[in-house]
Amino acid sequence: MLLPDRMSTPSPQLLVEAAQQTLGMGKRRGPPRAVCLHLAGEVLAVARGLKPALLYDCGSAGAAELQSYLEELRGLGFPTQGLHVLEIAENSLIVHPEHVRRHLEQVLLGSIAFVDVSGSQPYPSVCSLDQLQDLKAFVAEIITHLQGLQRDRSLSISCGRLCSSAWNLCTVFGILLGYPVPYTFDVNQGEDNCLAQTPLRVFTARISWLCCQPPVLLYSFSVPESLFLSLRDILNTWEKDLRTRCRTQNDFADLSISSEIVTLPAVAL
Repeated sequence: MLLPDRMSTPSPQLLVEAAQQTLGMGKRRGPPRAVCLHLAGEVLAVARGLKPALLYDCGSAGAAELQSYLEELRGLGFPTQGLHVLEIAENSLIVHPEHVRRHLEQVLLGSIAFVDVSGSQPYPSVCSLDQLQDLKAFVAEIITHLQGLQRDRSLSISCGRLCSSAWNLCTVFGILLGYPVPYTFDVNQGEDNCLAQTPLRVFTARISWLCCQPPVLLYSFSVPESLFLSLRDILNTWEKDLRTRCRTQNDFADLSISSEIVTLPAVAL
């Protein structure tokens, strides 16, 4: 297998400066040093196909600032050409259009399961996309948006916005971020859920990048422990696929996937 050329990693200080100079708002500086370095690692992971998207939650920077940030990284040698900043309900995601489109097409074919955690039911239950017709339409809308980007390759780094007034953002973001088992709930019943005091198996995937720096957190998600056995095949497929994708690049190394069981008095989604 022919691997893409390994990127020449810029100095950590240049990565910090790129983030702080573009993502600071007004008189406020950009994110702290550790956050800047981790963000750069996440962007590279999206560019290399290790995760379909990342949700920017490090500050109040919007799509224009994130586009400038990606341009700065490109100037430092990052393979950010073709990445897209997608705004959904005042949230900004950095996505790889081709990777996300392929991922969403697989979602429509039933590659993932969903866990209904609506507050009206006594305990979580597994459901399929066929039971969530509105969500199916939202996924198709996102695919159409991404297909338009791939037809117009004139912009190296692009921005776009999708209307989302009726979307369950918890579920949509779970899909876009590549979770194998996103949570869902009836938005008409509010955001209450039935996960309080429910044992959850939390999965975490990390991978090494910069020398002498903490590993990059690729994924962190949970499933109810009571449903783990029924979801195990989907989780095993997700892990196998992630390990395969890690072997198709050489910027990251030492993928680590772990899980632990936690029980919380309340769970915010």
